[in-house]
Amino acid sequence: MRFTHLVGGAMLWAGAAHSACVEDRLELRGDWGTARFRIEIADDANERALGLMHRESMSTSAGMLFIYEQPQSVSFWMRNTLIPLDMIFIDETGIVQHIHENAVPLDLTPIPGGDDILYVLEINGGMSANLGIVPGSEMRHLSVDEDLAVWVCE
Repeated sequence: MRFTHLVGGAMLWAGAAHSACVEDRLELRGDWGTARFRIEIADDANERALGLMHRESMSTSAGMLFIYEQPQSVSFWMRNTLIPLDMIFIDETGIVQHIHENAVPLDLTPIPGGDDILYVLEINGGMSANLGIVPGSEMRHLSVDEDLAVWVCE
C-alpha cells in the first residue's frame, strides 16, 4: 500500500515509491520518508555563480541542484539572494553529508559545505527540518553515476 501527502509543500511518500528519473526532478529519502522536488540545474560556472540570486520567492516544492565536474570543497554565500535557503551538500554517491539550514538572505558570510562534495541542493529555508532530511539521507537524480549511486535511477 502506498499513499502520498504534502509536507511543507514537498511531495512525501509512504511505502514504496517508484518513478523514473527525469532531469528536472530530484528525490531524497531516509527514515523520514521520501520527498520529490522540481529542480533547476546549475552545472556550469556561470549558472552556479548566479544560482538563486534576485528571486523574491520559490515554490515550496522547488529547488536548484548545483552540479560540479568533480568532488571538491565547496562554500556558498547569500550575496543578492533574497529568500532564506537550506543548502544540502551531497557527495558523488548521492549521500547527504551536511545541511546548512536557513541561510540568511544577503549575508556574505561563507557557508562551508565540506570536502568531496559533488552536488548542492538549495531548497526553501526550513524545509529540511520540516521534512526530517538529515545527513545520511539519499538522493536520486539522473546526474548521479549509476556505478556509484546508493539509490539508482530506474
